[in-house]
Amino acid sequence: MIEFLFTPDDVARVRFAFSPLWELAHSLRVLADPSRRALHMPWVRAVRPRLRRLDLTPLHALVPAEGYIPDFLTPPPESPLPDFATELALVRATPAHLVVEEIRHVGLRSKGTAPLDERRQAMIEEPERTLAHVTDLLAAYWEAALEAYWPSIQSLLETDVLRRSRALTERGAEGLFAGLHEGVRWHGDRLAVQRTWQYRGALAGHGLILVPSVFVWPSVSVMTPPYRPMMSYPVNGVATLWETAPAAPPDALAALIGRRRAGLLLALAGPASTTELARRLAVTPGAISQHLGVLRACGLVAGRRVGRRVLYARTASGDALAEAGGAIDMDVTERD
Repeated sequence: MIEFLFTPDDVARVRFAFSPLWELAHSLRVLADPSRRALHMPWVRAVRPRLRRLDLTPLHALVPAEGYIPDFLTPPPESPLPDFATELALVRATPAHLVVEEIRHVGLRSKGTAPLDERRQAMIEEPERTLAHVTDLLAAYWEAALEAYWPSIQSLLETDVLRRSRALTERGAEGLFAGLHEGVRWHGDRLAVQRTWQYRGALAGHGLILVPSVFVWPSVSVMTPPYRPMMSYPVNGVATLWETAPAAPPDALAALIGRRRAGLLLALAGPASTTELARRLAVTPGAISQHLGVLRACGLVAGRRVGRRVLYARTASGDALAEAGGAIDMDVTERD
């Protein structure tokens, strides 16, 4: 069990950040054991042909399907919206002694010293060479497997941050952590996280960084001192990321406002950007913007800027119309 002890200052210093490298590390776990993370199988099938030219053996040696991942591969984000190149530069700057120390932990479900296999033994004998090779391989893997998906992933992460930020504003820390993960519980002045290793410590006014993630699903990942305390958790709506065809809207709602706008209204059950909506509904961003303009003028959706993007969500009137449209269709089906 891990327990972070909070003061009021710590609650005030909770912040969100995204991490391309954290996503990369956990995506390697998906590839290592897709059966345990079947939700991501559409992505696995799509990227495997692109990875045939890469020897990912060194990365899989450092990022097993479960257990400890070397902390130098997942540095704490230094800004809310870091880019991959910035994070990779932090990995390249890792001191050799940390490379050796942290590779020794790999293979355990909890922190400690694990027996070294032949490959990891070779890695720690030449830590500078290992670090250079691993960072080059991380860059190649990112380009082949994740770079094209990052805009959609980031949009989903931003949506989750907006939702949880509202919960923090309305209900405080209890609202923020409610429903975050079944293994995470808020107890008034401490956050308990179910893990196979033990840690209990005060945040001492430094707060906690929360890192929403797609590929960490269905688990959580935690980083403790001497690194900045962080927790990565699975975002809501992960399954929608790999959808290729939207569900048809109810006929009653489509007849009222048009099939495309009805589908858009239903897709806005959670906040989303124009780019994400265009991907999910398989139409151009320009068409999405036009339909959003109509729905917004009717008071059915509203937009809110988060960082460099505008996220749209249904208003109370939009919720009522979407729910009523579905209810009418269900009633008609039952009577038929």
